[in-house]
Amino acid sequence: MMMTMKGIRTSAATSGFCFTMLLGGRRGMAMITTTTRAFASKFHVFYNDVYEVRLPKGHRFPMEKYEKVRRRVQQKLGEHDSTAEAGSEHAAVEHDFIVSPLATVEELSTTHCADYIQRFMNGDITPEEQRNVGFPWSPSGVKRATSSVGGTVAAACAVCENYNPSSSHNDNNHIHWAAHVAGGTHHAFYDRGEGFCVFSDIAVAANVVLQRYPMRRILILDLDVHQGNGNAVLFQNRTDVSTVSVHCDGNYFSQKQKSDLDIELPVGCTDGTYLSTLHHWLTQIRNGIGGKYDLIFFQAGVDILEHDRLGRMQITAEGVQKRNAMVYEFAAAMNVPLVITMGGGYPNTQDWTPILDAHAGVYVQAFEFLNDLVEKRRADSQTAPNADRQKQKQEVIFNAPQ
Repeated sequence: MMMTMKGIRTSAATSGFCFTMLLGGRRGMAMITTTTRAFASKFHVFYNDVYEVRLPKGHRFPMEKYEKVRRRVQQKLGEHDSTAEAGSEHAAVEHDFIVSPLATVEELSTTHCADYIQRFMNGDITPEEQRNVGFPWSPSGVKRATSSVGGTVAAACAVCENYNPSSSHNDNNHIHWAAHVAGGTHHAFYDRGEGFCVFSDIAVAANVVLQRYPMRRILILDLDVHQGNGNAVLFQNRTDVSTVSVHCDGNYFSQKQKSDLDIELPVGCTDGTYLSTLHHWLTQIRNGIGGKYDLIFFQAGVDILEHDRLGRMQITAEGVQKRNAMVYEFAAAMNVPLVITMGGGYPNTQDWTPILDAHAGVYVQAFEFLNDLVEKRRADSQTAPNADRQKQKQEVIFNAPQ
């Protein structure tokens, strides 16, 4: 019998060829052409900072961080390529950076109210709605909001394109991961937004994937310091999507909602409590609580960082890195596709370095982990046949007539 997580609320105390594809047949999305060579996996990184939005002077949202983070990630992954080339080796995983497409009205409508979508697109949002979201309306803001969704939808389609959860022939050496250096807008509801979130990119992507691909159940793992309240409500009473939110119990800015699994951690929480609690619950999920999943979304907010202006937790940079590693090990053990999105991260001084480094580290760590994982699995797959042949040879010798 499948065990459900519905309504669980807990605290730290309890715890070689070329191919071209149009992902999911999406309108308006550029073709992705990949030269695979010896690569077993591809890490697509989508980004939307080309859709520039100029906010009023003194606005508290760090809009510039998206381009800064993307450039950091490109630099680090470029250094990885240079190191591999210097050693005359090919990386096990190839990466590319792709501009996020704009989500279509059809895609948004899988999750959000048609009237709300149209009013936002046309600029008919009320002053109160703008205050709740936290951004003034503008045409450039429409492109940013729809690309925040579109990039996550594209990343999800990319990992699902050649993966069939019901097939026993999936190549274990081909790991299906992709990322969006944006998104994670988990405070959007069916007919309204709040907390700098207009639409829920992860919710839309999950619903699109369930429509277009043979995915049966999806896990949303939300590790932002704030509860993923919008997604919690959007997927209430749904058995095909489970919401898990690990957040600060003293950092709700609106009504608390009920995720399938809410893990509340105290104000001032430090690395030890955070990591041990996360490890406990990831182990429970891996061992079957909530059932099996075909796809994981990781909302990788870094506002748990001690340097964050809005976070109220005391997680170190090393703690965030260990959190990321724990999630990637979990995803690898589950052996299902993974989509990574950005989340909260708010500098509290003129020095943005700690926040930018933490955000960039999410993606760089994912690529490095994925590369190491593919290399290991490739080596294991090459060793296994040799071991089998040696065993057969020994059996022939042992069974030879005397």
